[in-house]
This record gives sequence, structure tokens and C-alpha cells, in this order.
Amino acid sequence: MNSQKALIGLAHPLFRAQRMKMPAAISTKIAAAPPHLWFVVSAIFHYLGPSFAVLLFANISVLGVAWFRIASAALIFAFWTQPWKTFRSADRATVILLLLLGACLALMNSAFYLAIDRLPLSLVATMEFVGTIAVALFGLRALRNYAALALAIAGVLILIDVRWSNDILGLTFAAVNALLFMTYIVLGHRISEQGAGAGVGRLGAAMAAAFIFVMPIGFADAVSALAHPLLILAGIGVGISSSVIPYICDQLAMSQLPRNTYALLLALLPATATIVGAIVLSQIPTLRDVMGILLVMAGVALHKPATSP
Repeated sequence: MNSQKALIGLAHPLFRAQRMKMPAAISTKIAAAPPHLWFVVSAIFHYLGPSFAVLLFANISVLGVAWFRIASAALIFAFWTQPWKTFRSADRATVILLLLLGACLALMNSAFYLAIDRLPLSLVATMEFVGTIAVALFGLRALRNYAALALAIAGVLILIDVRWSNDILGLTFAAVNALLFMTYIVLGHRISEQGAGAGVGRLGAAMAAAFIFVMPIGFADAVSALAHPLLILAGIGVGISSSVIPYICDQLAMSQLPRNTYALLLALLPATATIVGAIVLSQIPTLRDVMGILLVMAGVALHKPATSP
């Protein structure tokens, strides 16, 4: 049933426009790919994003970085998905949904960068994961799924070196980011209900709305970088690595998974980051890291999704 939804989504204009570039066989393989794969792809690019952001952090404020991330992603989605057509053909309820998701994306990214400017990334990531636990708990019915969630939580806590902070403002930004990330999961799942293709098309419209919402927040801080081509390229790199590819992967996964299953599978992100670090950066995992990865994998393997999202 989930594969059928994904295939239906591939009939969306987003993919019709790509038919000459994407043969039907490839489209079918994308639709049929296991959702776990999209988490791995998302994680790889999610952790490449900071490498581009380093150039920006040295030259503009964190809100300027947030603006670059959303602006570059919105521009790419605009060329690909033509968001004005999505808004024009949507009913009132869908327009409201897209605007809410756009506001969520703008505020979530801003809060995230404000948080990591004051707190260790591990603490921000942990607070964000706590929010996903709440989403994962909603709708759990089988005892095995509670056990699976417990294993995944334990694995993530082992993998993330958490250091608490007394920075109240930073903790506030991190808490806001966590709440907005929960909201993103709920709203993102809503736009994926008609399949991945329709979901990505709606995501492009929501990102266009996010660009409008983030203008008064970060444009003034980013404008000084617009005169430097290298910084513009870094901003585009942040947008592609941290937003475009991960959010598309989210839609490909959300269209096949129940919301609570998707939330649990987010535990794969830090596990994948550890494995990528070992392969790409020769950062050999410790025994503690291996234990964390095994617990996450055990939780994912034990979890049994519902029959429909």
C-alpha cells in the first residue's frame, strides 16, 4: 500500500517535468526503495552542511546563515517545483497548511542556529531528539514498539556526548527548536499523505513561504555576504546539504511510514553520522560508539510499523 502511494506521488507535476531525465524504471526504484535508505542519505548530507556553514559563520551572524540556508533552498525548489502553481491550485486548507509549514521551517532553522551559537551541538541535538520521542510515543500500541523505542533512546544517548549548560537563553532557543521540529514532523507528514511526489511539490511551496517569513529575521545580517561569490556558494552548499536533500528524503520516507515510526527512525541519524565519520574521516568508533549503534539498530529492527501511516 505504501509503495502504491509513493508511485501515485510520482505522477505529480514535480516528477512529470523530470520524465526525460528520469526513466520510469528509475522512478519505480525510487518509490520502492526502503525508507531506511532515505534516512541514511539524509544523515550523510545533513552532516555535510556544517562544512559549508563554517565559511559563513566566520563572516555573518547565525541569523544570516539561517537566511542563506532557507533562501538558497527556496530558490532551488522554485526552479524545480514551481510553488506558485501549487499555491494557485490548492484549496484553502492546503494553503494554510503550507503557510504553517513555511513559518515552522523559518523559525525552526533560526532557533537552531541561535541555539548552537550558545550551546554545544550535542545538547541541542539531544533536546531535539527528546521532542521526536514524544512524537514516537504517540500511537504506539504494541509492547515490542515500546521496547524498540527504549533501545533507540538508549543508543542515541550513548552516541551523543551530552554536556548541560546554564545558558538560559540558549536553552530557550534549543527548546523552541525542539518544539518546532516536532511540529515539522507532524506537518511534513501531512503534506506527504498523497505520495512523495506531491509531498515534495508542497514542500517547495512551503519553502517559498519560509523564504518570505525569514526575510525580516535574517536578511539584514546576510546582505553583507552577497558581495562575495565564495560566501554565496557556501550559502548554496548549506541550503542543498542541510535543507534540499534532507527534506526531500524526509518526504520519501514520510510517504511510506506512519508518523511514530518515522520519529523513531530519526535515531538512525547520529548512528549514521558515526559510521560516516569512521569511513570518510577515519574517526574510529570507540566501544561505546559501537554499543550505541547496535542499540539503535536493534530498536529499528524490533519496531513493527502500523499497516498504514
